[in-house]
Amino acid sequence: MSDTAARPGARERPGPIPGSSTSEHVSLAADWVAANYSPLPVVLSHAEGAWVTDVEGRRYLDALAGYSALNFGHLHPTLVDAARTQLDRLTLTSRAFHSDQLGPFCRDLATLAGKQLVLPMNTGAEAVETAIKTARKWGYEVKGVPDGRARIVVMAGNFHGRTTTIISFSDDPVAHDHYGPYTPGFDVVPFGDIEALEAAITDETVAVLLEPIQGEGGVILPPEGWLRDVRELTRRTGVLMLADEIQSGLGRTGSTFACDLEGVVPDVYILGKALGGGIVPVSAVVADRDVLGVFDPGSHGSTFGGNPLGAAVGRAVVGLLATGEWQQHARRLGAHLEAGLRELVGHGVEAVRCRGLWAGVDLDPALMTGREASRRLLEHGVLVKDTHGATVRIAPPLVVGEAEIDILLDAFAAILR
Repeated sequence: MSDTAARPGARERPGPIPGSSTSEHVSLAADWVAANYSPLPVVLSHAEGAWVTDVEGRRYLDALAGYSALNFGHLHPTLVDAARTQLDRLTLTSRAFHSDQLGPFCRDLATLAGKQLVLPMNTGAEAVETAIKTARKWGYEVKGVPDGRARIVVMAGNFHGRTTTIISFSDDPVAHDHYGPYTPGFDVVPFGDIEALEAAITDETVAVLLEPIQGEGGVILPPEGWLRDVRELTRRTGVLMLADEIQSGLGRTGSTFACDLEGVVPDVYILGKALGGGIVPVSAVVADRDVLGVFDPGSHGSTFGGNPLGAAVGRAVVGLLATGEWQQHARRLGAHLEAGLRELVGHGVEAVRCRGLWAGVDLDPALMTGREASRRLLEHGVLVKDTHGATVRIAPPLVVGEAEIDILLDAFAAILR
């Protein structure tokens, strides 16, 4: 078994919190926390690398990694050092003033993405909202769409966040229903259907918004070549291609961006989650000057967007990705993960979809639900998350080793027996 604490230079793990129990914390949360989540019955208190420990001292392999927010694991020393150093210097200026971290962060992120400008925000949903505003403003001021008429084509099965505008074009009843009135201006087409997409584009269309891989949907992969077809279509029809790489980007799929897997460069990258290293919320819209240049001072902003602490951590994240080492590691370990999961097909598993260290596993619904599988894996010391009934999502941090992937695979095989 790979043990993070046994590695050279690792910190000594703290012990369990005295007088604290799982049942006490679960009861406390039930009394005081709004029930917008239904977490598994585990109460985590500390972590390192790919491993987390609960309040009673039990250890688990974290195979969810904060929905990809923890691509570099818990408390990665490079990222923690960047945060600690910045905490002693400057944490917030607002964008009323410059900071010595903002420019270098935006330069390095733009360079990583091969773009010219970065508009930093905080959460992923904020970045998606910013991309929507970018596309509409570009449509009016550059493309010449009549004011108030801009439309954006989105994909069925999408998940881009939970703001009122974003859930307006969600087809998930849990996220969508009873939050109206809804924001107009969106056209929904089937994910992966290039003919339907082409038919939906009109003179008033300003952008196509998509996830290269639909994470919340269960790591749903598009048909081979679809992203290339979308890129060709958007260029030909004069609309922007907006790629939401909040979950799929920054090394998760074995490449810097999931779009790289098909050699596609969108007009706009929407980034978040892993950009904050699991330490602070950091997100960004990254594009060239002819797109992001539509903003004037005061036309969009955020008090905390681009704050010095977030920028310092984000820059450290970009530094880790710049070498290509973690992308290569995710490709290699991802191949091992996929091979092991495919051996379970026909033994309680109906389908496996995998890109890098990211997998969606469809279980035989007659055997168990995804929720039940997650609970059983918890008992075997592995943390994952279910989605859409009988599907389990797997997304271990990129710092896992082969032995840890084997632990995950062995646990999965055990719950199916």
